[in-house]
Amino acid sequence: MHNLFKRYERLMIQVLLTMMAIAIGLATLDFGWVLFQSILAPPRLLIEGEQLLEIFSLFMLIIIGIELLESIINTYLTKGRPHFEVVLSVAIIAIARKVIILDIKTTDSLSLFGIAAIILSLTVGYYFMKQSHPDDAPPSEPDRDVAPLPPRQQKHR
Repeated sequence: MHNLFKRYERLMIQVLLTMMAIAIGLATLDFGWVLFQSILAPPRLLIEGEQLLEIFSLFMLIIIGIELLESIINTYLTKGRPHFEVVLSVAIIAIARKVIILDIKTTDSLSLFGIAAIILSLTVGYYFMKQSHPDDAPPSEPDRDVAPLPPRQQKHR
């Protein structure tokens, strides 16, 4: 029974990954279309602040989707286990997107304090998670056999 559930879970993850890849592709096409329209709209080749925020918002949304897709592929399909670092890193990227597209003029101070609290709690949580699971760190580059530098000789005047 457990094996059947694992196979079903793996199939559902693959279906979701396929749908997510399609959504990222469509979002990329939409991003290209918005960028194209923004460049061609009068005044030509100039992008206004509102348009720039929309472009950055779409770009960051695509980056979040790609990061989530890559993280799911790396953790669920290759390692076969959930990875809490994925959730925290995607949440940090998502809140960074919110900060980038945030309009300070219309946002009240309580919301800004809330966003600051979210950023602080996510980064502290990420730090503690990395401290408690040092085996999840990416492998370091193997040491190379590099000849030591010769001793430095002093020049005589």
